[in-house]
Amino acid sequence: MMADSPEVLAALNRRSRTLVEGVDRSAARAMLKAIGLSDDDLSKPIIGIANTWTEIGPCNFHLRRLSAKMKEGIRRAGGTPLEFNTVSISDGITMGTEGMKASLISREVIADSIELVARGNFFDGIIALSSCDKTIPGTIMALIRLDIPALMLYGGTILPGTYQGKDITVQEVFEAMGAYAAGKITLAELQEIEGVACPGPGACGGQYTANTMAMVAEIMGICPMGMADIPAMLPEKDYVSTLSGELILNMIRDDIRPSKIVTRAALENAVAAIAASGGSTNGVLHTLAFAREAGIEFSIDDIEAISKSTPLICDLKPTGRYAALDMYRAGGTRLLAQRMVEEGYANPNTLTVTGKTLGQEAATAVELPGQQVIRTWENAISPNGGLHILKGNLAPNGCVIKLKGTEPRKFTGRARVFETEEAAYHAVQSRQIVPGDVVVIRNEGPIGGPGMREMLQVTAAIVGQGLGAEVMLITDGRFSGATRGLCIGHIAPEAAVGGTIGLLHEGDIIHVDIDARSIDVDVSAEALAERRANWQPPKPNYVSGVMAKYARLVAQADDGAVTNSIGGLVR
Repeated sequence: MMADSPEVLAALNRRSRTLVEGVDRSAARAMLKAIGLSDDDLSKPIIGIANTWTEIGPCNFHLRRLSAKMKEGIRRAGGTPLEFNTVSISDGITMGTEGMKASLISREVIADSIELVARGNFFDGIIALSSCDKTIPGTIMALIRLDIPALMLYGGTILPGTYQGKDITVQEVFEAMGAYAAGKITLAELQEIEGVACPGPGACGGQYTANTMAMVAEIMGICPMGMADIPAMLPEKDYVSTLSGELILNMIRDDIRPSKIVTRAALENAVAAIAASGGSTNGVLHTLAFAREAGIEFSIDDIEAISKSTPLICDLKPTGRYAALDMYRAGGTRLLAQRMVEEGYANPNTLTVTGKTLGQEAATAVELPGQQVIRTWENAISPNGGLHILKGNLAPNGCVIKLKGTEPRKFTGRARVFETEEAAYHAVQSRQIVPGDVVVIRNEGPIGGPGMREMLQVTAAIVGQGLGAEVMLITDGRFSGATRGLCIGHIAPEAAVGGTIGLLHEGDIIHVDIDARSIDVDVSAEALAERRANWQPPKPNYVSGVMAKYARLVAQADDGAVTNSIGGLVR
């Protein structure tokens, strides 16, 4: 790509002139020259690179390498890159501990911190480099708020590990923990699985939250199509990182901003892709958050309508057979988009950061002959998408379950009530949970946790003991991308604000009917009213600091658990 003339560049750097142009900005220029920038550098469009690099965990460990390539592309196109960092919390590392409460809260901190740095420094454009579960939605939320030319690039999936000739991911480690507790495998076997499951940098390798949200970003148009699903350590990732650096200058030139990309139609496309791919239930939480940030009317009922009418066609872990690497080789998100556009499950006219429409990007898909990862609609895994929104007296505002289509359509069982994830996990590991039980984990919602811990460790332990189809789990926290079996999360309203889940007693009978989209407790309205009259809110787990601040500000799960909104959409 040829660099622009000085006259053209002058038209591309209007925002940054506020910071670096004129006699009264001499001190600012002096400080920027101290880090090696020249007058020529400062005369060019200044592009922020919001990096979520951290060396705590594999997901974002390699992002410095990719940001260096981005800088090459920005400079080649005639811009000046300035990189800054923000936080990242690893779900996989913190899972099962109090530290997991920081995960969803970090989404808001990421969005806030990027917004602050960008507003303070008048960038002409910005690229967000993300990889872990909450860094993807957090960066996108910030870009929506800023509404300057911007794109997000996903760092890519980890490659799968290999155990006994089969591909495995971190999911198998969690399940092996449950299998060991049940006496099904030895400690040596557990340690062997642990040692091979994560062979290098990249985000968890199934259709878990990170890969789901990366796919959402491509379908929605905020990430260039074909760049997200390239695995983290393939050479092609370096190449597209450079291209993304060049692309941002084109976006400034053509005034392509998030408000032109993140529309209701784009959100509908994204939800359809989550449904068709069997993506994480966290996709519900994050697409609602995008809508709230953008001021778009979009509800949990809209998500249910889209998912109910969109068949599941991707055979991906955790409910399916294949890893994210297999999805990439099969034809990637572009092939899924092509399937969706051709059959009318996606609007082809939505704009993407490349300046092309989703339909134009999808038209160039190349399918691997004989691939079985992305099926045709005629050979769908299930007639409904992987996401289901249930409502009833136990979840008046809704809750979320993820199914492949082979699970029981109805389940009735007795409530086993636990006030924390730790208590529930101890009960599972000590074999206190039996077929027919409904494990209820409450006071783990946005306010009660605070932060909606994801409880993969509990669900995996249940599956590892062979009880996945015989025990149901319910929480006002999260069971999301890595769940198998009957796991229902995001119950709204949550226990901490007086939701019905907070009124349950040990032994209450709970009914779930997937086809009716219902979830109810067999307690009369009068009895529930009496329990509610005697209910007292739990003592806050935190009374100061970021956790307490979040609990004071956060909305319920059916509103995306956001702390920021436009137009009074948060109740």
